[in-house]
Amino acid sequence: MNQFDYVIIGSGFGGSVSALRLSEKGYKVLVIEKGKWFKAEDFPKNNTEVKKWIWKPKLGMKGFFKMTFLNHVTAVSGVGVGGGSLTYANTLPIPKKDFFNGGSWANLNSWEQVLVPFYKTAYKMLGATTNPILFEADKTLKKIAKEIGIENQFEATKVAVYFGESGKTVKDPYFNGKGPDRKGCTFCGACMTGCRFNSKNTLDKNYLHLAQQLGAQIIAEKEVFDVIPIGNSNGSDGYTIHYKDSFNKKEKSSVTTKAVVFAGGVLGTIPLLLKLKQKSLPKLSDSVGCNVRTNNESLLGVTSIDKNATNYNKGIAIGSILHTDKNSHLEVVRYGDESHFFRLLTVPFVYSKYALLRFLGIFGLFFVKPIKMFKTIFAKNYSKRSTILLFMQTLDSTLRLKLGKITKLKSEKEHGKAPTAFIPEAQELAKKFGKQVNGIPYANFTDVLFGIPTTAHILGGAVMAEDTSKGVIDKNCNVFGYKNMLVCDGSMISANPGVNPSLTITAITEYAMSTIPFKNAKI
Repeated sequence: MNQFDYVIIGSGFGGSVSALRLSEKGYKVLVIEKGKWFKAEDFPKNNTEVKKWIWKPKLGMKGFFKMTFLNHVTAVSGVGVGGGSLTYANTLPIPKKDFFNGGSWANLNSWEQVLVPFYKTAYKMLGATTNPILFEADKTLKKIAKEIGIENQFEATKVAVYFGESGKTVKDPYFNGKGPDRKGCTFCGACMTGCRFNSKNTLDKNYLHLAQQLGAQIIAEKEVFDVIPIGNSNGSDGYTIHYKDSFNKKEKSSVTTKAVVFAGGVLGTIPLLLKLKQKSLPKLSDSVGCNVRTNNESLLGVTSIDKNATNYNKGIAIGSILHTDKNSHLEVVRYGDESHFFRLLTVPFVYSKYALLRFLGIFGLFFVKPIKMFKTIFAKNYSKRSTILLFMQTLDSTLRLKLGKITKLKSEKEHGKAPTAFIPEAQELAKKFGKQVNGIPYANFTDVLFGIPTTAHILGGAVMAEDTSKGVIDKNCNVFGYKNMLVCDGSMISANPGVNPSLTITAITEYAMSTIPFKNAKI
């Protein structure tokens, strides 16, 4: 019972794909996930139900949304069976050409051509379809596109949502009856606090669901803390995986496996690999933790002061995208009704090179625009009157992650400019959006007071390369220095996609799994 062909650490996009494809090839698979199983009724109604939404077990919060505060960036991610799919915004864009031709993986393959069939498979498995209805926030973004002369660069997003007939339950529409029943989307805007209506195509409804039917086992609320080679130190004889209960650290167990897939996302895989390099896996590349990217993002919120403002949170989490130039993209983001949590973390967006002037500038706004300020801060129906603007770029810069002495993880500047909360293009677009809705731009307090940006897409740390001097894994996601060991999650992303990366993580993992032979194949 405790011997497996593959143990997969993490159940996000990379882990879920691995679970299904390896099970199809006849392998005995175990998935270990530190977060919880979630059913529709387990999700919070809004993000003010922090115990059900935020992951912080030490504080009694056992949700699926995690915030990690690093030196150079605040990163948000997902925890639970299904990983980031539980809290992501469903959006599935394919990056532009620069992504495939940049970074440490560029010369390893003709990626843009090689990945075409795997993107197609990922689209099918995730139930990707174009958002059928544009609501008010989307229409406002379209107005801005027209205002700046790029209306042809505006489009509805391709998303992992079952639309069908709103509110109507149907038998599995995707996998010839092998999948679960689904319900038509109600456009409530609450995708990122967990879909309570069974419309979002999370990974537990496709890859993981099908993998379990083929015998894959999934254990939740368990966290891996050690991976030890059996016999031969290069792992050719397999590994012993040690894990503990996520909430009762004293409860420990272990299993043995012939192979292991690290798939816990950047904030799960990288700190684990850094720890393992110090003890049980010393042959790991010195490049572990290097080439970490933030997608050069800016997250700004705009709250309308109009008491009878249009309901800006109607729709799906991200229903449209504007390609502002060849390197940049802007999306409007929603939370559902009564999701007021971020009002506690945001302050008016003020830019200055100096932190003191930014701090004073916030108070200055109360003197310059007192009525407008109070109307946004104490706005009733905050979520209905607010829109988050997600700005992303493919322009490259990297950080390095290391284990911290005080904090679990710390970041250091590596190549290029350090991530910044102050991207001029994003600021200008936020001003235009604010003018359209009669609102004031806000940002996370870490952005404004410390200049530390927030990202929903931290990537890299175990990138592809020719050898250990530049990366951690080869072009097929195999870890340098060890046999039967792979990394398949956001850590493997080796260039800046500049768009939501979930589809790309799925496609690259599909590619990696295609290189693994069937269990009883003659090699």
